[in-house]
Amino acid sequence: MNKQKPTFTKFVMVRLLGIVAVVTFLYSFLMIITPQEYQSSTFHIVLFLLSQFIILTWVYMNAKKVHRELKNVEKYLSGVSKPKVSNSSVQFFVREFEDINRSLIQTLKRMRKKEKEKRKYTAKIKLKNRQRSDMLSAIAHEFRNPIAAIMGYAQTLTDDEDIPPKLRTKFLHKIYNNGDKIEELLSRLLLWNSFESGEQKLQISKFDMRPLIREIAINLEERYKDREIRVAEGSLIVHADKALMEIVVKNLIENALKYSKDMVEVQIVGKRVLVIDKGVGISAKNIEKVTKKFFRTDEHSWDNSMGLGLAIVKQILKLHNTTLKIESEEGRGSTFSFEVK
Repeated sequence: MNKQKPTFTKFVMVRLLGIVAVVTFLYSFLMIITPQEYQSSTFHIVLFLLSQFIILTWVYMNAKKVHRELKNVEKYLSGVSKPKVSNSSVQFFVREFEDINRSLIQTLKRMRKKEKEKRKYTAKIKLKNRQRSDMLSAIAHEFRNPIAAIMGYAQTLTDDEDIPPKLRTKFLHKIYNNGDKIEELLSRLLLWNSFESGEQKLQISKFDMRPLIREIAINLEERYKDREIRVAEGSLIVHADKALMEIVVKNLIENALKYSKDMVEVQIVGKRVLVIDKGVGISAKNIEKVTKKFFRTDEHSWDNSMGLGLAIVKQILKLHNTTLKIESEEGRGSTFSFEVK
């Protein structure tokens, strides 16, 4: 353990008394050894000036030492030197400088910690702003087409009162479908917002997955005319949130329908549900990215409904302590699967 340093006052007094004692001793010694006939006024003046020079030199040397100590303090304060622990190799000759050093080290550590936290917070804000910008861009992109279609068909119906009933019905059906698409987009946004805020809670119940899958398949076949969705035989009793599982299966099947032209097949193998298509597939570099929110790739105009469809699937499965597995090959198709416990 280091010996405790003296205070600045004690240090100065000890040093000052020491140099006075040395000068007095030298003065007395020279007086004794110098013959009386040489002790003139000039002799005494020279001795006095010499003693003053020694004292001033001592003051100057110690002032330089204090200056060096203050430079060390300045380095710590400016952040030039990295803060060290209080028993560091930097030595101070008085207690006050030791205390200042210790306090500055702690202050700089706190400042650097706050600066690091500030940089993290700033980076987080920038990320949030970028995500908000991406979301607004995605919303504008997705809503533009159905809104334009609704306005176009409505304008046509308004401008031409003599439109044949059959064509009028067709236009009204188009308006309804585009309105339904907007409602679905809004539902996805609200659902994602509930995931982001942590407000989404599971409503667990026991049910068979196959009847749910079959019902979803029938509804989607009505929407996607001339497309076939084959649901293989089997039964899978699960404990899960039925409404959220419906969203998972619907998103996966609809995703397969959008990016394939052939039949989409849904299988139940053990406790795993598989959605298989023979569509465009996904490149190896993008398999890990397609479940990220707002992700898009230029490959095959991959859109994924604002980039939220598969991201929502991933979050729902995460709430159920399971994951989405993707196997795909470009030009040959994809298999999306998950296990329900």
